[in-house]
Amino acid sequence: MQPHLLYIGGEDHHLRIPAMCALRDHGFRITAVASGDPAPFAQAGIRYRDFQFNRFVNPRADLAAIKSLAKILIEERPDLAQSFDTKPSIFLPLAARSAPDVLAIRTINGRAFLYSSRSPLALTLRPVYRALHRLAARTAAATVFEISDDRAFFERHGIAGKMPVLIRGAGVDVEGFDRALSSGPSPDQLRRELGLGDAEVVITVTRMTRQKGIPALLDAAARVHEVRPDVRFLLVGPRESEGPLAITQAEIDRHAPYVKAIGPRSDIPALLRLANVFAFPTEYREGVPRVLLEAALAGLPIVTTTMPGCAEVIRDGWNGLLVPPGAPPVLAAKILHLLANREKGLAMADRAAEYVRKEFSLTTVVDRHAALYRQLIDRAPPARFKDGRLASTIKGDTCSAL
Repeated sequence: MQPHLLYIGGEDHHLRIPAMCALRDHGFRITAVASGDPAPFAQAGIRYRDFQFNRFVNPRADLAAIKSLAKILIEERPDLAQSFDTKPSIFLPLAARSAPDVLAIRTINGRAFLYSSRSPLALTLRPVYRALHRLAARTAAATVFEISDDRAFFERHGIAGKMPVLIRGAGVDVEGFDRALSSGPSPDQLRRELGLGDAEVVITVTRMTRQKGIPALLDAAARVHEVRPDVRFLLVGPRESEGPLAITQAEIDRHAPYVKAIGPRSDIPALLRLANVFAFPTEYREGVPRVLLEAALAGLPIVTTTMPGCAEVIRDGWNGLLVPPGAPPVLAAKILHLLANREKGLAMADRAAEYVRKEFSLTTVVDRHAALYRQLIDRAPPARFKDGRLASTIKGDTCSAL
C-alpha cells in the first residue's frame, strides 16, 4: 500500500496540483485539503476534502478551523500531513495532537502580515505568533522552510522544532509552464484585447494590496510616465477579495490611462510573454514568490525588492535588479533602466531562467520533499504503523491532464 499524504492549504492550493501529481508518481497516495474550488482537483484525479478558515484575525474562527482539521485527520488517518501557508501551518500541528499517529510537517512560506507590517495590531500579535509556533513545534515531526532567513529566525527564537529543513520554494512546473507559453493566446491577441497596442509593458502579478507594494508601484508608474509616456503598467491579480489591506479602485483610477488593472487571470504565462519588464514591488515577508519564478521562465527582465523571499531568486545585477521596499523613486529608475537597456536586461533574464530551471524546478523540490517523507517514515517507531499501512509502496497513477 502507498503512504497516505494529506496536502493542506488555502484557496490557491490548486497551484500545487503539479506537485501533488509528482508526489503521486513517487508512490504517495494524495488527498488535498483546502478552502478553494474542488473542480481542479477532480480534473487531476486527486481526492479533495473541504477545509474552510478565515484568512484574517479571528480567534473564534481559528479555533473552529483547528477542530475541523483535527476531525479530518482522525477520519482520514493519513501517514503524513503537510501544511502550507501561514494559518494552516499553525493549525496542523495543533490539530495533530488529536491524531498522534500522523507525522505532521509544517511549511513556513514566509512570516506574512505580522512581520511585514509595523501596525499596532501586527506588533501586538507577534508574541502570540511565536507562542503558537512554540506549541506547534512540539507536535510537528518536521518544519520545512522556503527561505534561509525564516529558518534563522525560528532557530533564534527556539521555535524551529525537532527537524528544521530548508527546501527553497514550492517549485515551478517548468515543462507545464513551457507548454502553457506555447499554447496560450499570442501577444498580439492579448495586446488587442487589452488595448495595449505596441506600447512597452511593465507587468506585475500579485494580490492588489498595500503589503504587496502596489502603492509604491503606482507612484513609480507615474514617475516612469513622465519620462516615457507610452509605457503601460499591467496589474494582474485579485483586489476585491483582499479585505481592508486592498488598494482601492479609486487609487488605481488616478493613474489611468497608463495603468490597467485587469483582475485575476488564468492565462498568466501568455500575459508575461507580452510584457517587456516584470516588476514585483512586494513589501511582504513571503516565501519564494512563484510569480518571480514564472517571470524568469518567461524570459522577462525582473526588478523586485530586497525582501528575503525575492533575494532567494534574484541576485542584484546578475539575473535581475533589487530595490528597497517602499522606494518608488528607486523602483522607477530601475524600470527605466531596463526599458532603456534591453540587451543588458535580456542577458540577466537568460541567467534568471537558467537559475530557476536548475534550482527551483518542480522536479528538484518534489524530490527533496519525497526524501524528507521517506526519512520521517524510516525514523518512526514500527509501532506507529502497526496496522501495516506502510508495508509496501507502489508507484502511483499519473495525474490526469490538467
